Amino acid sequence: MSALSSPAPAGEPHRAGFACFVGRPNAGKSTLTNALVGTKVAITSTRPQTTRHTVRGIVHRPDAQLVLVDTPGLHKPRTLLGERLNDVVRTTWAEVDVIGFCLPADQKLGPGDRFIAGELAGIKKTPKVAIVTKTDLVDSQQLAEQLIAIDRLGTELGIEWAEIIPVSAVAAEKGAGRGSSAEGSGGRGAGQTGLLADLLVPLLPQGPALYPEGDLTDEPEQVMVAELIREAALEGVRDELPHSIAVVVEEMLPREDRPADRPLLDIHANVYIERPSQKGIIIGPKGARLKEVGSKSRKHIEALLGTPVFLDLHVKVAKDWQRDPKQLRKLGF
Repeated sequence: MSALSSPAPAGEPHRAGFACFVGRPNAGKSTLTNALVGTKVAITSTRPQTTRHTVRGIVHRPDAQLVLVDTPGLHKPRTLLGERLNDVVRTTWAEVDVIGFCLPADQKLGPGDRFIAGELAGIKKTPKVAIVTKTDLVDSQQLAEQLIAIDRLGTELGIEWAEIIPVSAVAAEKGAGRGSSAEGSGGRGAGQTGLLADLLVPLLPQGPALYPEGDLTDEPEQVMVAELIREAALEGVRDELPHSIAVVVEEMLPREDRPADRPLLDIHANVYIERPSQKGIIIGPKGARLKEVGSKSRKHIEALLGTPVFLDLHVKVAKDWQRDPKQLRKLGF
């Protein structure tokens, strides 16, 4: 049910606003965004620093419209690309109505978490919610210890958490929560991501819906298609390669002379890497790897666009693009 098609419950004002998920790389931010929206709007990977664009996922509810801004993981930058990604994060923080700080349940708080918490402590007016992700990977005692550690971290740095909530985006559909241990630590328990939305909505300003009914993201289709191709290319490559991969969709055109009941969309895209030696890794023996990237991403692209797709992929070298301002601009950063 959408925010535009259904009025807010009697006596309750309609709310609409932006929430931002932050956290160190691979803290589960993109998975959480997709679970809340109910469909894939952000690419996910076991590799850190997968997200490079802020992706807005839109959650429609009778009482509210929650616009989720998924940012890259804040990290110590080693390249110009890294510095630009960090700038994106800080700019986003300044513009949202509520910040969700994602901390994985299965990892003790580390220097990266403290660094981000320190930055958050400097943002005084915006409400902050601590979200304990990946709760399906721990038992109730580990979860309780993590909730207490997060509570203490807030006290140390002068952050007053609006909520501390454990969630499992993976177990959301099953309603798998380990909530009993969370009570009394600021959390409300339960694995369902719907509960997280219930806690974020009251922190949003009152107002009408910001996006039309049915919209799930404001990312341009070409950007989303490029991201789906990059997600498929990230799978199974060596550790040094993920940061070197960028994808640009050059053209998306309906195939001419096709009958109306059998449309076909031609998509031409370039996969960029930084060094000629990386080309073989992406293409694979006799082109097998690139073919696999094409068939995997095509399925997701067809589901996204709702039409059959012919996908034409080419691998190109953009030398040291992560450090070259001119190349970064060309690749959309």
